[in-house]
Amino acid sequence: MKKAVVSVINDLVTDQRVHKVCLTLQKTGYEVLLVGRHQRKSLALDNRSYTTHRMKLLFEKGPAFYAAFNVRLFFYLLFRDCDLLVSNDLDTLLPNYLISKWKHIPLIYDTHEIFTEVPELEHSPIKKRIWTWIETRIVPGLRYVFTVNQSIALWYKDKYGTEPTVVRNIPQKLILTSEKLTAKSEKTALKPAKTRAELGLPEGKQLIILQGAGINIQRGGEELVEAMKYVENTLLLVIGSGDVINVLKVKAMEPDLKGKVMFVGKLPYSEMMEYTRLADIGLTLDKADSLNYRFSLPNKLFDYIQAGTAILASRLTEVERIIRHYDIGEFIDNHNPKHIADKINQMLASGEQLLKWKENTKLAARELTWENEEMELMKVYKLFL
Repeated sequence: MKKAVVSVINDLVTDQRVHKVCLTLQKTGYEVLLVGRHQRKSLALDNRSYTTHRMKLLFEKGPAFYAAFNVRLFFYLLFRDCDLLVSNDLDTLLPNYLISKWKHIPLIYDTHEIFTEVPELEHSPIKKRIWTWIETRIVPGLRYVFTVNQSIALWYKDKYGTEPTVVRNIPQKLILTSEKLTAKSEKTALKPAKTRAELGLPEGKQLIILQGAGINIQRGGEELVEAMKYVENTLLLVIGSGDVINVLKVKAMEPDLKGKVMFVGKLPYSEMMEYTRLADIGLTLDKADSLNYRFSLPNKLFDYIQAGTAILASRLTEVERIIRHYDIGEFIDNHNPKHIADKINQMLASGEQLLKWKENTKLAARELTWENEEMELMKVYKLFL
């Protein structure tokens, strides 16, 4: 059996796209090794059908971390026997590219965003120049590139002449009912779906949710928490991690927000979805200020769809296209907290319309599944078997 090594810079716990890619590689016929990093606060990995390796580093952030990770990854790949390299995002591309050239191993690049346009680099021109330099010298020569939506694919084509194949980051098909919760494609054992009481959620309140592994700046979290001052009898559930989580927690301690916001840390995907399936509205409020966010297609959008949750979103190109096509939610027109609150209140009070949005997610969930998307990946993977 041929061997594929998949590289990503995170700690593997919550990255569902990379997990799904590994499962697809297995389905295609590869023995898979997934390489990432281990942080001091990393959760334990769940049992997986492929091999994983998490590298421990002295540094956990900043330039020293990125340099150390890339050096460690280079030497790790140098001494691994494999037939295919899969690099996820720009921060793993350089060592994969060097090893592919040195050892004459095929390389597939999966870029999940426009890395050089993330907000975190806007005020760091030196860092941005370094990453742009790496991207400019490698990406134009790559033959096999995947990305997460059409807008980003067109950006790469315009900038580098590269034509990525679009494979959206859509969840695997889930069975979500009042009795059962299972990821069908993984043949996970059926288990009872948890109740509000079992999850520590209050009865008698409507529930809205913001989830994600990157609740960072310019993603609307600060304004959303502020908006809860104007929303009654409703709990905002924030699940995940990110740069602004501590800021949100401090904000939520204000007297007029008491009991309105509940924070849950990072969770394995199946556990997170137990909460999501109980929500009335799922929120995705990224701002269009950066090019990367303007063209983004957040994972949580598809998680909300699979969970049967109506959606309130900012007007991003790819997000708006899906919500309008399936008629599964509403939009904010700006990030003023009072405006966000008004939209939340209107949706929660809409009665039959809210039920219609939730009902429409069923069609979207049937069509928007990883099982449909992965066929494009498999076409390329089979070339190297």
